[in-house]
Amino acid sequence: MLPLVEPGPPLTPEQTVRYSRHLMLPEIGDIGQRRLKNARVLAIGAGGLGSPSLLYLAAAGVGTLGVIDDDLVDRSNLHRQVLHTDAGVGTPKASSAARALTDLNPDVTVVEHRHRLTEDNIDEIFSQYDLVMDGTDNFQTRYLVEAACTRLGIPEVWGSILQFNGQVSVFWTGERAVAAGAPGPDGISLRDLFPTPPPPGDVPSCGDVGVLGALPGQIGTIMATEAVKLICGIGEPLVGRVMVVDTLKAEIYTVPFGPRPLPRPEPLTAAQLLPYCSAPKVAEVDIVEFARLREQGVRVLDVREDSERRAAHLPGSEHIILSEILERPELAAGEQPVYVHCKAGARSARAVEAMGRVGIQAINVAGGLDAWQAAGYDVEVLA
Repeated sequence: MLPLVEPGPPLTPEQTVRYSRHLMLPEIGDIGQRRLKNARVLAIGAGGLGSPSLLYLAAAGVGTLGVIDDDLVDRSNLHRQVLHTDAGVGTPKASSAARALTDLNPDVTVVEHRHRLTEDNIDEIFSQYDLVMDGTDNFQTRYLVEAACTRLGIPEVWGSILQFNGQVSVFWTGERAVAAGAPGPDGISLRDLFPTPPPPGDVPSCGDVGVLGALPGQIGTIMATEAVKLICGIGEPLVGRVMVVDTLKAEIYTVPFGPRPLPRPEPLTAAQLLPYCSAPKVAEVDIVEFARLREQGVRVLDVREDSERRAAHLPGSEHIILSEILERPELAAGEQPVYVHCKAGARSARAVEAMGRVGIQAINVAGGLDAWQAAGYDVEVLA
């Protein structure tokens, strides 16, 4: 494909030393390195996939890296989100990422976007960059990113992980994409591969079923490689192909796919995405009401994983992990209604929905243990 970015100014002597191994590669060389120096790449999320991809793009000398993330560093992130350290727990992920990337390569300009992407701000943010890397963990954001990249004609490097498996692809639509070498007549998008997001509950999250800590490193570095290829115009980017990584079988293979017939469906709006991507609509109580009910001795069920419960739990609560509830919701049956919580309220909503299907009266605790602790209520730690 044709290069995405024009070369920037000549390299300084210090940069010539730093990037000397790149300069030896005929496919990159001086011109390619100057393209990298002139490139502007936005990472959606500074988490499992954003961490390795940002680190390697900073090391490669990409001149401007944008980091959009409104979350804080949590200790449960650290087994896979290698941008962050234990000392950074509780700090904004975008700021933690900026510190790490600047320490690695002071030549790189890091732009922090410490807010959530919305339909109101996404075009303004994306228009500042040449390329977007989507490492998000929810379908609503993925399809908002797809819609914005389609409108603006910006290439999107896309990655996905769950448990022991990962996927990578590249999407790029519009006249510029076709001129650069994307399949005609209008390039290729996420919706050519996945026309609509799955219904709520069909695809679990890493918070529900876990993820191998090293897997994001593999997928994230492939994403960084795809970004470098697009910027420099080298090799064969994963446009029209999905790379699948199965770590348990030690297999990597690609699956080709093509554009769907035109006209392509209009990008989905946030309102259209809401029924697909929101948590199930179930009966719930807020933390203040839950605290009052707790004093009355109501049944409480914790559906988090064993490791989460050991770190902090509500005294007197019952415990059945979500996967068991989804498989056998009758395990939670009892004479009293049960108030169900998880970390933030999404997993417990799925549990409440499953229990309701077998006639168990269950109520979701909105905000989960995060909201409970934020309100100043106590928890216990298992020895």
